[in-house]
Amino acid sequence: MKTATVHEIKQELLSVPEKQLVELCLRLSKFKKENKELLTYLLFESHNEENYIKEVQELIGAEFETIEVATNLYFAKKTIRKILRIANKHIRYTGSKTAEVAILMHFCTVLKAHGLPFEKSTALKNLYQQQLKKIKLAMSSLHEDLQYDFQQMLNEL
Repeated sequence: MKTATVHEIKQELLSVPEKQLVELCLRLSKFKKENKELLTYLLFESHNEENYIKEVQELIGAEFETIEVATNLYFAKKTIRKILRIANKHIRYTGSKTAEVAILMHFCTVLKAHGLPFEKSTALKNLYQQQLKKIKLAMSSLHEDLQYDFQQMLNEL
């Protein structure tokens, strides 16, 4: 079976009656947890992006608390990658460069402040550097005032 393109899906959704559209959304939410999470964000949390960013930052902080400093670096790497996947998933939901910068900056700040010797691991050091590159790239598309504020925070990292 050939999957339809986004354009084709959009055209078809425009011709579907409202009641059937609701049924399609509910059916879609039953299949994957990510679909349900995205619908939850779009319906309940998209109107207050600042609050959503704070919730994601709290989630990242709570996940970092599960890592013990004395833990084997291998398990710490796995957990940090898991936290980064969670952060990236929430960034995809928002689709906002401001949210991307704020969430990734919080991730890097918590990683650095956690006390884990991530500089000793080439993989973790590269992961950290890659997130800094992503932050700089996302910052380049923001307004100058926001760029300045975020640049001050980035210089601290």
